[in-house]
Amino acid sequence: MSTLTEVASGYQAGRTLPLRVELVRQLKRRRTLVMGAILAVLPFVLLIAFAVGGDPGGRNSQVTLMDTATASGANFAAVNLFVSAGFLLVIPVALFCGDTVASEASWSSLRYLLAAPVPRARLLWSKLVVALGLSLAAMVLLPLVALAAGTAAYGWGPLEIPTGGALDTGTAARRLLVAVAYIFVSQLVTAALAFWLSTKTDAPLGAVGGAVGLTIVGNVLDAVTALGHWRDFLPAHWQFAWADAVQPRPEWSGMIQGTALSLTYALVLFALAFRGFARKDVVS
Repeated sequence: MSTLTEVASGYQAGRTLPLRVELVRQLKRRRTLVMGAILAVLPFVLLIAFAVGGDPGGRNSQVTLMDTATASGANFAAVNLFVSAGFLLVIPVALFCGDTVASEASWSSLRYLLAAPVPRARLLWSKLVVALGLSLAAMVLLPLVALAAGTAAYGWGPLEIPTGGALDTGTAARRLLVAVAYIFVSQLVTAALAFWLSTKTDAPLGAVGGAVGLTIVGNVLDAVTALGHWRDFLPAHWQFAWADAVQPRPEWSGMIQGTALSLTYALVLFALAFRGFARKDVVS
C-alpha cells in the first residue's frame, strides 16, 4: 500500500509523454522523411521544368506571377508557394494531423499509452502540438529550399511584381514570411479536420483521406460562382489571399477575413476532438 502511495504522490500528469519524446517518434517515421524529401525536391523539379521549357514569360499579353519565376530567387520562392498552397501543402498537414492518433489505434498501442497513465487531454495536446509543428516545418522548408535553389539559378535580387514594380530583398523576405504564416493559418482547418477524424477512427488513411477529400470539395465549391457570397464562408475562398502581401501596397483585408474564418472553424473542430476523445471507449 505504501509503495502505491509513493508512486501516486510522485506522479505528475504534465510530465507524461513529453513533447520531445513525441517529436522524436514522429521524426523517425518513414512518412515524415518521405514528405520532407518530396517538399525539398519540388523546387528542383520546377528548375528543371523551366530549364527544359525555357523562360515562362512572354507567352501571352497578361503577366502572371508564374511569368516572373526566373526573375530572381525571391520570385522563384513565391512561385513555389503559389503552385503548392492549393493542394500540395494540404497533404503534409492532413498527414501529420490525421495520422497521429489513428496510427496509435491501428497499432493497438493507444490503450497502452493511456494506461501508462497518460491523461487523454495530455496525449492529444502532445500529439497536436507536434503535428502542427511538423506541418509548419513543412511549409517553411519548401520556400527556404526554393529561395536557395532559385538564388543559385537566377541570382539574388528584388521580388518583381507582375502588375509592375518590385520589392527590395529585405521587404520581399518579410512579405514571404507573412505569406508562409498566413498559409499555415489557412491550413488550420484541414489540420483540425484531420485531427478530429483521427480521434474518431482506427484507420489513419481514413482520417488523412477524409481531410484531403473534404478540402478538395471546398475548393470545388469555391469554384462555383453561382454560390455568390456564400463562398465567403469557405476557407478555400481565402487560401490565396496571401498574394495580397506581395504587392507594392499590401492589402490585408482578405487575409484578416481568411484568418478569422480559419481560426473559427479550427477551434470548433479541435474542441470536438478533445471532447469526443475524452468520452471515447478506447479498446485498441
